[in-house]
Amino acid sequence: MKPIAILLTATALSACSTGGDQPKEAQAPLHSRMLVLDTHLDTPLHFERAGWNFADRHSLADDMAQLDIPRMKDGNLDGGFFAIYTEQGPLTAKGYADALAFARDRSDLIDRTIAANSDAIAPALIAADALRLNKEGKLIAFKSMENSYPLGEDLSLLQEFYDKGLRLAGPVHSKDNQFADSATGEGRWKGLSPLGKQWVAEMNRLGIVIDASHSSDAAFDQILALSKYPILLSHSSLRSAFDHPRNLDEGRLKALAAKGGAMCISTIFMSPMNMSPARGELFGKYERIGSLSPAEQADLNRQWRDLDKTEALWAADFEDYMTMVLRAIEVGGVDHICFGADWDGGGGLPGIEDISALPKVTERLKDAGYSDADIEKMWSGNILRVLAAQGK
Repeated sequence: MKPIAILLTATALSACSTGGDQPKEAQAPLHSRMLVLDTHLDTPLHFERAGWNFADRHSLADDMAQLDIPRMKDGNLDGGFFAIYTEQGPLTAKGYADALAFARDRSDLIDRTIAANSDAIAPALIAADALRLNKEGKLIAFKSMENSYPLGEDLSLLQEFYDKGLRLAGPVHSKDNQFADSATGEGRWKGLSPLGKQWVAEMNRLGIVIDASHSSDAAFDQILALSKYPILLSHSSLRSAFDHPRNLDEGRLKALAAKGGAMCISTIFMSPMNMSPARGELFGKYERIGSLSPAEQADLNRQWRDLDKTEALWAADFEDYMTMVLRAIEVGGVDHICFGADWDGGGGLPGIEDISALPKVTERLKDAGYSDADIEKMWSGNILRVLAAQGK
């Protein structure tokens, strides 16, 4: 670990978990005294919705979103990585151009939304920013990229997005692309493509954390071997909890830990995904919710909630989730576990349906015997350590 990483971790633990010398803070619930981050927030898809405001309180009874500023405060989610997600398209010049235009727009949308709510939340670029903003009472907005497909074959575009604040990115999503094989792809490259290996080097050069969630096992292995710096999995589950290619096996979790990285535990793929034709149709609408009118959005929410009553998306709940979390900690160690539930991207389970439930996770970790310092490592310290350990 670099000296700056040690300093940041120590500072985070002393500044955010103990409440310092302020008696009132020391008496507050444990979770509210910690710096809490999530590494994968898909909420930007809601930012362009007509009639939807990030600053307003929403509820699952009447809205699809699982995260907004009031509920961030309810669950003491101090911030995280807001994702530029781009759907996988054709590996053609037009496909790349369309995706790049979309990703640029989504990046700008994140910036505008954060700026419009600057009284409550502010952008962060380095680990020290998170500590500073938390001390100032501000929520924290890092920026990430889920799927590097929009870069096409031009790696110089990584510099553009870095300059726009990008600090975490994954090479691939649900299908193989020009950089890597997806965990749910066909295995075109048997891991990383030649361009994907160059992508790793450029990520390291710029100091952008590599996110291996969605990468195939072979791609994960090659990323781990090639990267000069620790990596994250921003939203992944354990394969021992449910055997799915999107999930990480315990051997690879140990390998990740040995290289200083961390796995941020998700709530997805802990069971088969019940993607019935009805749910698939609703998912298609959800992914384009920004183009729907307020009335269409309300109708989508009603249909989704009605379907939940007869066809649950996942056959798992909070108890199953915590069993997996505790196993992941046992395998990887407290220095290599973090959280990325996939809020607004398919995450959430009965008992942990939106971010207001996060204090329950802390309570269970405390009941399991983990110290306050170790719990805060998992909520934020490990993320900040990996971020600070990059080349810049």
